[in-house]
Amino acid sequence: MYSKELLKGTLQTIVLKLLAENGRMYGYEITQKVKEQTEGKIQLTEGALYPSLHKLEAEGLLVTETVNIGKRIRKYYSLTPKGNVQTASKLEEFASFISTMQFLLNPKTS
Repeated sequence: MYSKELLKGTLQTIVLKLLAENGRMYGYEITQKVKEQTEGKIQLTEGALYPSLHKLEAEGLLVTETVNIGKRIRKYYSLTPKGNVQTASKLEEFASFISTMQFLLNPKTS
């Protein structure tokens, strides 16, 4: 499992990418999808996920839809058009960051 410090800077990018791929998702579904796709290496906590979702919503990148399922209320999150644009930008930025980190950590010797 990775440290909280590493995840903190990548959480929004992870959430945006998942929503871009899956349309709408609810919080627990997001945590389980990340856990499954990373074979348990990344486990999002509710304490980290929900503040991030609320921040993305406040920034106009997500919209929510509340659905009654039996006696439970489930809140689904999905991207706005602005969120779709931001997702592409965040993914490009993160790919560039990874490339830079690989260069720094594995410099080629001449």
